[in-house]
Amino acid sequence: MRFDWGPVGADVVAPGAAFVAVVDVLSFTTTLTVAVEQGIRVLPYRWRDDSAVDVARRHGAMLAVLRKQAGPGQITLSPESILNANLRADGIDRLVLPSPNGSAISVRLADAGVTVVGVSLRNAKAAAEWVRERAGDRPVGVVASGERWPDGSLRPAVEDLWGAGAFLDGLAGPAPDEGFSPEAAAALWAYRGVSPAVGSALRESVSGRELRGYGFAGDVEVAAAVGVTAVVPILRDGWFVDGGSCT
Repeated sequence: MRFDWGPVGADVVAPGAAFVAVVDVLSFTTTLTVAVEQGIRVLPYRWRDDSAVDVARRHGAMLAVLRKQAGPGQITLSPESILNANLRADGIDRLVLPSPNGSAISVRLADAGVTVVGVSLRNAKAAAEWVRERAGDRPVGVVASGERWPDGSLRPAVEDLWGAGAFLDGLAGPAPDEGFSPEAAAALWAYRGVSPAVGSALRESVSGRELRGYGFAGDVEVAAAVGVTAVVPILRDGWFVDGGSCT
């Protein structure tokens, strides 16, 4: 089990990996999980610009916009906005989801020929079971997406460390650290340490406080719902779809 951070870390853990789990708890992989729960196919996109509009139009998909730019009936990167919508009833079954972190990393890995699994706290256990059944003795990578400082450099985000640890906790056998890199073991134990109070910890994290300050406390609550779904988003032919559950 390998663990690292951000786009460059993704390049490090990917070679030879059976699967790479991408974790972006606030909010890409949480939003992704909620969308796939509703039967929506999701196309991750690197950029939030006019090209995203063209891509969505070409595929007959809805485009998720920035939270602060959303108008009536529009979907955003907010997982709560999708949870409260009924997209399939409106005839929508495809969503383009731009994100500079989790989405961009997912595309980067797919371009390198890696099978990408979308992991949030909501589905970490199910995703770990899915991967364990299929990986055999091959390596598994985990990438915590992190956030960005104003200068564009990586800001490690503790919620992604916990999400990665929740996934690794599901992969751990009777000997908890066996087969884990030291970095992966650190993520595992970070999650085990916070798991009894992960909801309150998530709310008080830097990213959690930011979202609450912007009026999106509901997104933090949706992200903190540990283990509520068996959906396992797998990136296939450019789209995340449900790979099926083990239950």
